[in-house]
Parts: sequence; structure tokens; C-alpha cells
Amino acid sequence: MIRAAMIGLGWWGRHMVKSLEGSEKIAVNRLMARTRSKHEGFAEETGIPFVDDYAQILADPDVDAVILCTPHSQHEEQVMAALDAGKQIFCEKPLSLTKASAQRMVDACEAAGVIMGVGHERRFEPTMEKIAELVASGAIGGTQMHCEANFSHSIFTNVKADEWRGSTEEAPAAGMTGMGVHLTDLFLSMFGPVEKLLAQSARRKLPLPTGDLVNVNLKFASGATGFVAAISATPYYGRFTVFGDDMWVEARDDSHPQHGGKTHLITCGKDEVQHSETFPPLDPVRANLEAWADAVEGRAEYRFTNEQRVHNVAILEAIAKSVESGQWETV
Repeated sequence: MIRAAMIGLGWWGRHMVKSLEGSEKIAVNRLMARTRSKHEGFAEETGIPFVDDYAQILADPDVDAVILCTPHSQHEEQVMAALDAGKQIFCEKPLSLTKASAQRMVDACEAAGVIMGVGHERRFEPTMEKIAELVASGAIGGTQMHCEANFSHSIFTNVKADEWRGSTEEAPAAGMTGMGVHLTDLFLSMFGPVEKLLAQSARRKLPLPTGDLVNVNLKFASGATGFVAAISATPYYGRFTVFGDDMWVEARDDSHPQHGGKTHLITCGKDEVQHSETFPPLDPVRANLEAWADAVEGRAEYRFTNEQRVHNVAILEAIAKSVESGQWETV
């Protein structure tokens, strides 16, 4: 059993705490955030002690690991401090905002023998696991043609203009840091590295400085192409599709993964007959955290490589550059 402190108690940090209730692999035994007054009620509700200071968390012998759900620009410093204290680390996505920073983080973890968890829980959704299996086995064909995905919702309509999740410094390129990086992580895990990309963003509805809409065209090193879209001010929409020369396969969601809706898988092969399969709700957040715990305690391999951890941040960095330049950018 890993005893972990949750660092950061915004809506997602609280969701992670709730997801781990009853887990036999991870117990959240400390809470920490910048403003105690905002979170005392949650601490009382969960019965988990609140601690004001990160250094105090790191010095606590009853804390084995930290789960970082904090502004992205703080991750590197917090990871390095946790390594110095001998703690295990799970870090929310994106790991950082630049490739260089992400590389320093994974290099330090590797040197310390620490398996850093990363908050890309969408890899653990049953439909995504099935698509990954079909791609890896060659069932979609000998040639990977194209992939496209849209992860959009209205959750950020409650984010205020002066909050970090809507700032250009912490959340460049509209919904990429909150939504789009999940899709690019899935893409690179199935299609390999991205070579270059062209992105655009817009501010259509919300007062967020970073905007509320982003879309990206991608070219993979393999020659395949891709497209990603994320909208922060529309009813939930989730779709993920890959095309091979023998088959296309698509995942569709009933609702945001955190709400536990059903997911649907549609395939179409050379017979041009569509086949569908429905998967029951699963909590991918808990699945990811517990898979990380299994890896930390030597029970299984974790499914993220350091190359993938760094490359997805490199994709995000290139997207932010492309939004500013209006040009294709090399990853």
C-alpha cells in the first residue's frame, strides 16, 4: 500500500482523491494546497489531514509518495524536491510546458530509480485499450493512414479569467493542456512520434486569455497524418478514430470519462460492414493510479516510456509555438 499526499486540491485534485477511496493499492493520507481556508471543508469531509507546507509533506515519514495536481510550471521544481526527499512521484499532465524541462524530470527520475506516474488516464479506457491492441497487432492494415480525435466539453466555462487554467503562461493553446494532450498522448502511443504540426486557436465564448478552441494538424515521422480538436465551451463530445488501409476503428463516449458513462467501439473492415461493441463504465483515473502503484511496487510494468513522456510535452510546446507563428513547427 502506497501512502500518498495529494498536492493541489482544485476540482481535479479532489476528483482524484475521491477516485482512490477504497483502493487497496494507494491511500491518500495527506492533503496540501496553497490556501487552507478553501479546502478545510474537503479535509473534514474526507477525514484526511490538511498540511500547509510542501516541505513538511516531504519530511513526513508516513508519506511514501506525492501526487502533483498543481500548475504545470511548478511541476519540475516539485518533482526535484520530491526526489531529494526520497518520495515516489505521480505528476498530472502535462508534465511540463517545455521539452527541456520534461527531459530533466525524466532523467532525474531515471537516475533515482523512480517510476514517475503521469496523468494520461485515457490510455486505460477499455475502448482505447482495444484500439491500441488493433493497431499494434496490424489488424487495421499494414499501413497506418490517419488518426483524428475531438475531446471537448463545457467544464471550463466555470474557470475565471484570472485563474491559472485559463492563462497563456500555464495553459497555452486553449484546451491543449486540459484536454488535447490526452489525445496526442494516445496518438504517439499508437502511431509513434510526430515530426511537425500546424495549430490554430480562437477565443469565441469564454473570457479566458488562452482562448477556448484549438485544432492541430499533425504529420507523423512514419508519414501518417493526424488531426486534434478541443473546445472548452460546448456540450461534451468525445471521439477518437484511427484509419488503416484494411480497417478504421472509432471510439465514442456517452459522457466525460470522469462521469463514468458507457463507451462505444465501432469497426469497419474490408467488408465495409460496421460492427459495434459497448463497454460498461470504468474509472480510468483510478486504473492509471493503481497501475502506477503496481509498477512502483514491482508487480507490473508501467505502460508509459520516458520517450513518450518527453515527446508529448514536445508536441505541446510545438503547438504553442505554431499558434503564435501561424506556421508549421517541427516537434
